[in-house]
Amino acid sequence: MSNTQNNTSSGFTHEKVETSNFLMIVLILLVVAIGGLVEIVPLFFQKSTTEAVQGLKPYTPLQLAGRDIYVREGCYNCHSQMIRPFRAETLRYGHYSVAGEFVYDHPFQWGSKRTGPDLHRVGGKYSDEWHRIHLNNPRDVVPESNMPAYPWLEKTQLDPAVSAPHMKALRTVGVPYTDEEIAGAAEQVKGKTEMDALVAYLQVLGRTLR
Repeated sequence: MSNTQNNTSSGFTHEKVETSNFLMIVLILLVVAIGGLVEIVPLFFQKSTTEAVQGLKPYTPLQLAGRDIYVREGCYNCHSQMIRPFRAETLRYGHYSVAGEFVYDHPFQWGSKRTGPDLHRVGGKYSDEWHRIHLNNPRDVVPESNMPAYPWLEKTQLDPAVSAPHMKALRTVGVPYTDEEIAGAAEQVKGKTEMDALVAYLQVLGRTLR
């Protein structure tokens, strides 16, 4: 009678990977990291993704303050800023979005959900007064709207001391603000309300490329 001896295989095997939580996690992270580098690193060397489109300018201090309010109030949860290159989208919103339009956005506001319309080409589509009425009570101009009202924006003053430090921080990541622009930032937003700032931001969206 022969004895059957089961030898446990040694070395790096699928069984060892699949039965070790730690090893599985490490290998998954390694694969994701390598895949991410392969996908992302080449983008830094493509001019279409790193250079601004012709005519694009950094946000003014007032527009930048409005962008901060846009982010603070969570507007990106219901409004995307990314027009896809499909006929149905371009017919409704205008020219599809390109990477060079967002090089000064940190972070970008592309979004992935639309409870409300895309806002990337909203700049100049409506008057300042329309935006003010809409933000104060959306149903005054769009009766079927389920957008919340933001009446406090008209009553809240901007803090001028915030503008210059924010612009300095953005300059470190590539936004070409000059010393003169940073020095004069506080004066440009002095006496302005959050409503003024948000309207100024909305009115500049998507106007470089139509």
